[in-house]
Amino acid sequence: MNKIKSLDDLKRVREEALEKRSKTTVTGKAHIIVGMGTCGIAAGARETMKAVLDTIEAEKMEGILVTQTGCIGLCEQEPILQVVRGDEEQVTYGKVNPDVAKRILKEHVVEGKVVKEFVVNL
Repeated sequence: MNKIKSLDDLKRVREEALEKRSKTTVTGKAHIIVGMGTCGIAAGARETMKAVLDTIEAEKMEGILVTQTGCIGLCEQEPILQVVRGDEEQVTYGKVNPDVAKRILKEHVVEGKVVKEFVVNL
């Protein structure tokens, strides 16, 4: 990395960082977060994550960012999946198996309808 020697160098580095960050930020429909702590993995979070990724690819869904996080702190509800659509409030789903994940993608992410029977009240 080059040394920053002037205010112009600092501004250039800042602009490059902001541009890079904007490319990785969701500007589309949704952000899906899968809890991948050890308890989540033991409960089947890997299969849930795979189902999410496979469904997005198979259905050619665009504008959806999928990330993973560590323990969310609700071990009895694992696997956990969280959905944030645009400026809407985050919704946390519990006991999400691959079939439920596909349903959440279709009904919540695409159609905008929360799948209430799997919502975890925090």
